[in-house]
Amino acid sequence: MGKFSENALSVLRARYLRKDDTGRIIETPDEMFRRIARALASVEERYAGNVDLCRERFYEFLSSLRFLPNSPALMHAGVPNGQLAACFVLPVEDNMASIFETLKNAALILQSGGGTGFSFSRLRPAADPVHTTGGVASGPVSFMKIYNTATEVVKQGGARRGANMGILSIDHPDIIDFIRLKRDHAELANFTISVAVTDAFMEAVRLDSDFPLINPRTGKAVKSLRARQVFDELAESAWASGDPGVVFIDRINEANPTPHLGTFEATNPCGEQPLLPYEACILGSLNMPFYVREGAIDYMALGDDIALAVRMLDNAIDANHYPLREIARMHKGTRKIGLGVMGWADTLILLGIPYDSPEAVAKARRVMRFIQESAHHVSEELAEERGPFPYFTGSVYERTGTPPRRNATLTTIAPTGTLSIIADCSSGIEPLYALAFKRRVLDTEMVEVNRHFIGIARREGFYSEKLMECVMAHGTVSGQRSVPLSFRRLFRTAHEINYAAHIEMQAAFQQFTDNAVAKTINLPHRATRETVGRAFHMAFDKRLKGLAVFRAGTKPGALGKLNDSD
Repeated sequence: MGKFSENALSVLRARYLRKDDTGRIIETPDEMFRRIARALASVEERYAGNVDLCRERFYEFLSSLRFLPNSPALMHAGVPNGQLAACFVLPVEDNMASIFETLKNAALILQSGGGTGFSFSRLRPAADPVHTTGGVASGPVSFMKIYNTATEVVKQGGARRGANMGILSIDHPDIIDFIRLKRDHAELANFTISVAVTDAFMEAVRLDSDFPLINPRTGKAVKSLRARQVFDELAESAWASGDPGVVFIDRINEANPTPHLGTFEATNPCGEQPLLPYEACILGSLNMPFYVREGAIDYMALGDDIALAVRMLDNAIDANHYPLREIARMHKGTRKIGLGVMGWADTLILLGIPYDSPEAVAKARRVMRFIQESAHHVSEELAEERGPFPYFTGSVYERTGTPPRRNATLTTIAPTGTLSIIADCSSGIEPLYALAFKRRVLDTEMVEVNRHFIGIARREGFYSEKLMECVMAHGTVSGQRSVPLSFRRLFRTAHEINYAAHIEMQAAFQQFTDNAVAKTINLPHRATRETVGRAFHMAFDKRLKGLAVFRAGTKPGALGKLNDSD
């Protein structure tokens, strides 16, 4: 079994290892991995597979820390009525029954450890008439506040923070209020919010023209606004607080493999998983530093593990106990999984490639293309063995003559917040946030120091206690002349990397990702509103499916509040 860091053990004890009714831990990390492997391998029986062989292979795969499924699977696989999926989207229709039925369903999902996304775009705007009562509507924002309060109450059993995504269309009459909503950091603490931006809106911004706001109740325009004015409001709020992000909704729907089932309106809380109403997805991430051998990626070993990961995630769909019948029907109908990577920054360091270099972007494209193509091939083999996903008929794949697949989508880049602590690697595809920093997980404060930096500093002869004191104080080696220039560049941290390099990296992964990519575009505190606007334009031009920016110092405690959509 892989060796755990002290921080990893702290996280496992706090969140993942099973406890009895008194809160006493009743399993070891090894027993946790055996529990998960046993639960997922048991599915093989229904497909005439080798249960014993898969159980041992799954256990070795997990316990080596080469791969981890999303947090709910770690917590609940093998537990009675265990819910294993991280990502859900629920519909919100324009009537009181739907709004509160969805709230009830969201509470059940949150209680089970999942994160939920909602589009509030179908709700009539504030002050719009309600003919059944003779009153006026309170609007989407007021109902979001109710959802936020309910999330606070549920608390997900204390194991995971409540996580929601709230989305509003750019042409909704209440869009300005929505955009300004989280400039007050106290508002909607359990929500990430994003604006669903259309191609037509971005064209109106480019042309500096007006665009209409549409009442979703009537489908008619109620007024027009200057597109650039709204875009500037969006950039201002993102600059001030990090919210809202943007999702390029037309781009997302271009990649919808099952348009016969509906259109995408929302994503999971971190934005990397667009889903139809009542869909779910189970994610998992490969620990990429394990595949660096003698200064290169071992694609043969990576390919073998991709096959194992896809099989495990597909099994997890059948092993799952869903909180709602509608979700079980949709997820088993499309069988969406999200295989991605973590430890990407560490991988580049081991390869000696600076994160903000053309070589790093090229490497990202090659690696993710290999993962995507390999995953698709495995899914085609599973379809021959087990049958394609039930909603394959009518899908884009059937219409285009693509061989049948077991899964409608297969690849996703998740943030891997706490998973990366367990695996002792950098999170997702993010650059290093800092070479050393303090992180709070629940009630535990942890000090993290990048182990690759220490190892290379010792090997190259520039390690010293004085240097480590500076690293602990500042989190970076910028300006440290005792560190050779090449290593100062190799160990650049997130806020030292230009926003354009962040976006280039996200675009490289998005090009070969079925779903979407969770990535924060870190900006230094001195960054301007104009920089945020340029980032949004660049993201659109690079055909990203969404973008989130974070300017240093604008969201208290942001680093410590890891989102567990992974």
